[in-house]
Amino acid sequence: MTNKRIGRISQINGNMVTADIDTFVIQNEVAYILHGQERLKSEVIRVRENTAQMQVYEQTAGLKIGEEVEFSSELLSVELGPGLLGQIFDGLQNPLPQLAEQCGFFLKRGVYLNALSDEEAWEFTPLVKKGDLLRAGEKIGLVSEKLFKHYIMAPFELKGALEVLSIITQGKYNAKQSLCRLKDESGKTHDVFLKQKWPVKAPIQAYAEKLKPEGALVSKMRIIDSLFPVSRGGTYCIPGPFGAGKTVLQQLTSRHAEVDIVIIAACGERAGEVVETLKTFPKITDPRTGRPLSDRTVIICNTSSMPVAARESSVYTAVTIAEYYRQMGLNVLLLADSTSRWAQAMREMSGRLEEIPGEEAFPAYLESRIASFYERAGIVRLYDGGIGSVTIGGTISPAGGNFEEPVTQATLKVVGAFHGLSRERSDARRYPAIDPLISWSKYKSFIAAEQKERGHEILRKSYEVSQMMKVVGEEGTTLSDYIDYLKGEFLDFAYLQQNAFDAVDEATTEERQAYVFGFIYRRILEAEFALADKEKALQFFQKLRQLCRTWSSAPWGSAEFKNTEDEISVTINTALKSKEELNV
Repeated sequence: MTNKRIGRISQINGNMVTADIDTFVIQNEVAYILHGQERLKSEVIRVRENTAQMQVYEQTAGLKIGEEVEFSSELLSVELGPGLLGQIFDGLQNPLPQLAEQCGFFLKRGVYLNALSDEEAWEFTPLVKKGDLLRAGEKIGLVSEKLFKHYIMAPFELKGALEVLSIITQGKYNAKQSLCRLKDESGKTHDVFLKQKWPVKAPIQAYAEKLKPEGALVSKMRIIDSLFPVSRGGTYCIPGPFGAGKTVLQQLTSRHAEVDIVIIAACGERAGEVVETLKTFPKITDPRTGRPLSDRTVIICNTSSMPVAARESSVYTAVTIAEYYRQMGLNVLLLADSTSRWAQAMREMSGRLEEIPGEEAFPAYLESRIASFYERAGIVRLYDGGIGSVTIGGTISPAGGNFEEPVTQATLKVVGAFHGLSRERSDARRYPAIDPLISWSKYKSFIAAEQKERGHEILRKSYEVSQMMKVVGEEGTTLSDYIDYLKGEFLDFAYLQQNAFDAVDEATTEERQAYVFGFIYRRILEAEFALADKEKALQFFQKLRQLCRTWSSAPWGSAEFKNTEDEISVTINTALKSKEELNV
């Protein structure tokens, strides 16, 4: 009891509580507010002389001045080990299904459960022997978790060379049993267990080298992969107004993207959307494995009705779990929905701290916080030569769809790709509603550069002509401009849009995208058509659009695919200019 460090509440301002202290306190230390039988978890965010200001991860109703605060000497951390896959956690890594079993439909504050079971036994296979030298993060053994080999690693916080003093034999063990004993360079010994803890705000850096993002992360969304690609280990953002399809696009990406693990952080989203995700994912069949998609998914869930401080913990918890699986040589995709809610939580806490506000009352350090989050993406080379990656995609919910607001602008400075959703496209039912005229990517696509640039050029020209026609009418445009307009509309309708309700069209492989886009580039975008008038041009492109929609629904490599392609080619050939006309 005498070793406990205790403070007392002196001020309560929403989810920010100030405590008077007469002992040392650590920045970002976890503290517990003692309220009757409840222990409410909080984090120290500022220390001034003899006061500590804390953000509380629970509702603060009923707290009183003078109540005790117990400081834990630990940073906000998560448990890392086998059993994470398929789980649903809140931002503090409480397993929500188990919490619901204990508390019922309405979760009680101050109830915290272990994220991973101490009793569940796992079949452990050692990979090292006595006398071996290791470094932090190197593998000492493995267990089987769902679809993957889950490697048990030397604790990430250890430094220097580590000698294996003992290693347990193959068998079933739980998280309480020591698997291995290591000795560091100072002679201190450390036991290794199935699980370990790591502070969420510190990146895991137990690897040989961090590499630049390279190679496309195939999402199987054509508009993304072909025109605005994301690299494996890269970063991207999806800003868009309410109802433009951000959540649906993320769910499609999580299902079809060519990655091993998907981490979803529902950060302050509406309960309806979160519940839809929780109900949908366990029932979705993974197209790659035929097993439930949840077998390679972890969901971190914080709804808008939960305390705002918990939104911050949810994104850090998610990225730490992503880094953990990256250390095993796996490719991880982290989807944060939405980072705007996190930024709003920062704004609220900054106001209560009475800090000098930045633009639109967001804190002055908004950009650095957002940058530090996205910087945790990347590809790493592990000590054993393996390669692992974390790709981060964050959605943004700017008020009124205004992309000039601070959160969107701060994010655009640090991400490698921008997929901007537009209200006009979603209202026109053009899905995915990514606007090709404002979106961009710094990453290399598997589509040839000249083909991609030609696609962009046609889309821009088509938009310019459509805007001109709104003023002067269709009759005020030349036939050549009108054909350019129809080419852009064709590319948008037949290629960039996808039908999420069609089993074939909802996801397109890299090989098929490269083939179809190359066909459209050579046979349509670059072609010179001999069309007598605008009416004939419209009829021709309408027929072509319908044929290509049928083509999109035909399985790759099937007879239907080949027959439809032949029919498209015949239709195109009837409208091409002859060599004599081209020479003229």
